[in-house]
Amino acid sequence: MSKNKWMQPQSWIRDTVQPCVSLGETGDFDDMHLFAPCVAYENGEYRLWYPGSQGDVEERVFKLGLSTSTDGIHFTKHPNAPVYEFGNGKNSVLTPTLLRNPDGSLLRENGKLRMWFASTTFEPGNPHTLHETTSEDGLTWAPPSTAQLSECYAPTIIKEGDTYKLWYTDVTSDPWFYRYAESTDGQTWTVHPDPILELDQAWEHGRLFYPTVLKSDNLYLMWYGSYCASDPHTTALGLAVSTDGIIWEKNPNNPIFEPDPTREWESHYTTSQSVLQLKDGTWRIWYASRTKPPFVHKYFAI
Repeated sequence: MSKNKWMQPQSWIRDTVQPCVSLGETGDFDDMHLFAPCVAYENGEYRLWYPGSQGDVEERVFKLGLSTSTDGIHFTKHPNAPVYEFGNGKNSVLTPTLLRNPDGSLLRENGKLRMWFASTTFEPGNPHTLHETTSEDGLTWAPPSTAQLSECYAPTIIKEGDTYKLWYTDVTSDPWFYRYAESTDGQTWTVHPDPILELDQAWEHGRLFYPTVLKSDNLYLMWYGSYCASDPHTTALGLAVSTDGIIWEKNPNNPIFEPDPTREWESHYTTSQSVLQLKDGTWRIWYASRTKPPFVHKYFAI
């Protein structure tokens, strides 16, 4: 199908008055920060994994929470939270992504979920590294693998045929950009030598982050985040399209989804998103948000 369909403005309608997942109560593991939802639909249930943290921004260590829903709008946090942590008390579990079919639907292997995530301690000079864990029930997860890639943030992975395809943010230096990698086992990656997407639209500022890739109409679709040139305290989402997953064309109408200044809890950020197409053909985005500065909460709600 022609790219033209995806080069038009997109109309996204907010269908919640309040956040679908909010900060925890004082003393909970997610009482100060939460972001980067990873949503999967299976057996009539939406499950939303997300990194949450306590403490000041500089002291944050993210662990993984889980919320569930029957409609994708009204979520209930799992009582046994957090459901996963790195295990050393220092490394955060960041930007989780599940193995998916090209259309974005959940893909189990040998009955197990495969989840990749980025991790760092946020200390100067400490890289973001890519790790993997597996689970049968989404609650009990294996210890993190050794690092599969370095300077890798916000991965998104699909399996097409026998090939695992990975898109991620390279955070080696500013400005951040996107890379592409392939694997035959989802553990050892061959990285494409050149960046596949960089800052080049007028609205984009500072960095690209949080690519989400799936396939529809025989095209690769990427929803991605950037700071906004009009106000660098805000972020918004753009859309890019590709026939091969390497050479991308950005929607000239970007950004396609922006913060809503009339909604205090999402007045400044609409990124670190998860995207699914439902069986009825409609699309859903779950995203993290921030309130206005000062950013006491690194992220405030989903």
